[in-house]
Amino acid sequence: MTGRLKKGILLALMASLLFGAGRMQNVLNRDRDQLGLTTLPALDNAPPMLAFTTVALGGFRGLLSNFLWIRANDLQLDDKFFEAAQLANWITDLEPHFASVWIFQGWNMAYNISVKFKDFSDRWHWVENGIALLRDKGLKYNPDNVLIHRELAWDFQHKMGENLDDANIYYKSQWAREMEPFFGPRGTNLVDLLHPQTAEQRTNALRLKEVFKMDPVAANRVNEEWGPLDWRIPETSAIYWGVMGLEAAQRAPDKVNPTDLITLRRIIYQSMQQSFYHGRIIANPYNQTYSLGPNLDLVEKANEAYLKNWQEETSPSQREGILRAHRNFLRDAVYFLYENYRLAEAAKWYKVLQEKYPDKPVLDGDPTSLPGTLTVDEYAVRRVQLELNDTSQERTTAVVQGLMYNAYINLALGSDDRYEGFLNLVKQIYAHFNSRTMIHGAATTRVPLPAFSDLNKGVLHDLLDPHRGLPFEARAVLRTRLGLPAETNQAPDVVIPPPATPPATNAPATNAPA
Repeated sequence: MTGRLKKGILLALMASLLFGAGRMQNVLNRDRDQLGLTTLPALDNAPPMLAFTTVALGGFRGLLSNFLWIRANDLQLDDKFFEAAQLANWITDLEPHFASVWIFQGWNMAYNISVKFKDFSDRWHWVENGIALLRDKGLKYNPDNVLIHRELAWDFQHKMGENLDDANIYYKSQWAREMEPFFGPRGTNLVDLLHPQTAEQRTNALRLKEVFKMDPVAANRVNEEWGPLDWRIPETSAIYWGVMGLEAAQRAPDKVNPTDLITLRRIIYQSMQQSFYHGRIIANPYNQTYSLGPNLDLVEKANEAYLKNWQEETSPSQREGILRAHRNFLRDAVYFLYENYRLAEAAKWYKVLQEKYPDKPVLDGDPTSLPGTLTVDEYAVRRVQLELNDTSQERTTAVVQGLMYNAYINLALGSDDRYEGFLNLVKQIYAHFNSRTMIHGAATTRVPLPAFSDLNKGVLHDLLDPHRGLPFEARAVLRTRLGLPAETNQAPDVVIPPPATPPATNAPATNAPA
């Protein structure tokens, strides 16, 4: 082979390689643009040596990031959490447009580091830091990233909203305290944020937007679509960030994986589910306790969330699971509405249950309990009996007294609807149980419940006892609401009125509510 031929071959090979490299560079540039890796901003507040090193390394910043990541993991294993957290900040500064870095570091703080601490306030510090990292910095550099929105919503729905962490009630109460100044004592006040009239209201609207990165206009839009929501509970924030993620996906559709949209929709649907079951804060001012109850005003929107998610789901197994969950939701909705004396609504949703699932039993373990064979009253009473898992006189007596306690406590708290609901359920259970002590007018061997007046007297005696009953303020309110005289050591005989017309098959008159 002559020298000239060899040079020609090498030149042709070089040209082909350069052409191939150019084509490959176009592919790399497109991928970098889609992943948001094109811009490399300068680091802020980094030590001089780190800042100098990153400038000197240029494109090798990823290698430095990997090194710091390994070092941060070693520090965490040695329980040096604050040093690890500082390195985490540097790592995110090195790779500000790489979503996985933000997601991992936020998750690590909220889930891994937080549980290393026994004190709930320390745990809350790390959970809130993990959320703030995603919300305040991750979305600052990646405002349209669906994955960061999804992770942020997940922290609210799962870490704070679920009960897997034994500090979850503390998390919920702390978040409620932070949100209450913005949304009011019931968590529903958006008017003052949308149209602030005073300096305090303007400050609140601005602080909500700048500190918590929540736009009042967007919050109102979410509330109109999915509410009425209590903005003090974490599930509402999960819904908010889920909706923001879906809107971000519309702004950058070419950078979105369809699977990520499915997970966002699931978070919204599951958060609506959780909001129905425990989306109502019950604050007891007498002993400063924090508890949660069902938000019955969400029945309509929660039902829509089930059906909408079912329509958007593509997996056959997931679609079937959504329908099972929907049927369970309707059964619970009927029962909760009935319990709270919202009888017309209970009847309405019982009809929906009957029309949607006519061949599915409404009571577990009883295949004959189809919606068309039981009335709403019969379903509610049998539901209580089923949940007792025992029809003994002792267990039923305990349930009746427990419902009486709940009725009176809610009356003292000013929750008249729940008082009426518990009251109605007490009457139904009492009459239903004692009716089973008589068959065609003849007594059976079943032991009837104690006299209604005796049960009532015992409950009131305990609640109004100055030494072991409710706090003084609650006792005073309860006495006022019941029209009782000033505090004495003797409880009245009968306060809860009996059923107006006891069934003909009820227990003997000496044992029935009179």
